[in-house]
Parts: sequence; C-alpha cells; structure tokens
Amino acid sequence: MKTMTAEEVLEKFDANEQLNIVDVREDAEVANGIIPGAIHIPLGQLEERKGELSKDTAYIFVCHAGGRSYQACTYLESEGYDVTNLEGGMSAWEGELEF
Repeated sequence: MKTMTAEEVLEKFDANEQLNIVDVREDAEVANGIIPGAIHIPLGQLEERKGELSKDTAYIFVCHAGGRSYQACTYLESEGYDVTNLEGGMSAWEGELEF
C-alpha cells in the first residue's frame, strides 16, 4: 500500500496540485476541521458509498491518526482503487482546515 506523509501532501497542496482527499472520520471529528476540498465518507459508510469514487482517480485517505484510513485503503485497494494512506492522519496535518 502506498503512503504519504502529511508534509508531502502539504507540499502538493501548496503547489496547487489536484488532490483527491477522502476523510473517513466520523461527523463529530470532521466538525473540528477538514482538509480543504476533501470528500467526507465515514469509514462505516465506505462500502455502500464506494461508487462515489472512480477507479480511474488517485485518492489520498485520511483519518485522525492513520488507522481507519489504512483500513479504508486496504479494502479499496482490494477492490481495484488507486489509494494512498496519509501517515499520521489529521494528527500530523499542519495545513489549512475548513470548518
């Protein structure tokens, strides 16, 4: 499974690269801030909502510390999706947030 550090993602974000970030945290966690432009799909809804994602698009998955996004990546990778796990999750993110 591919992984990226928060610093690597932030560099791409700051360079205005097209990023497809999926946040798998729960609603209450996302209320405290989400990476700008991220899609919110709670981990528990991922199986029923995976059709919202394209197998032709690369996604970066994030959660609080990296565990749930790792689970999401493992599942979606087995389904044929191009996924990368954000190491350390939002705990490691030092960039902007949307509320």
